[in-house]
Amino acid sequence: MQQQISVITLGVASLARSRQFYADGFGWAPVFENDDIAFYQMNGFVLGTWANPGLDEDIQRPSQPAPGAFALAHNVADQADVDLVVQRLVGAGGTLLRKADAPPHGGFRGYVADPDGYAWEIAWNPAWTIDDRGLVTFGI
Repeated sequence: MQQQISVITLGVASLARSRQFYADGFGWAPVFENDDIAFYQMNGFVLGTWANPGLDEDIQRPSQPAPGAFALAHNVADQADVDLVVQRLVGAGGTLLRKADAPPHGGFRGYVADPDGYAWEIAWNPAWTIDDRGLVTFGI
């Protein structure tokens, strides 16, 4: 089986608030949207935001509590960009979870929660390359 992810879909309380956060914070625009869902074309997969309880109903499970130990990551090309993106996301309605700093394993990172509590790690790692299409390659 091919090692890939096609779509990651996040259940959100307010699609309008979520759209505003991703537009103002990351500068992303949906490639498709309607009253229930917005899809963002990423670098090799699609990120979806779906107004709940619609996603829970589609999955056929009861609503779940806010996300726990789960993080999405957005890598940047330069260490200085970590603070800039973190500040931009907080200004767009995100919540600062961890101020940017250098972890013991190297690099530089900070964490921001989107309006629905999904944690985003904003990271720079000198061993990871990002090509012109935004594809990240793990390197050691």
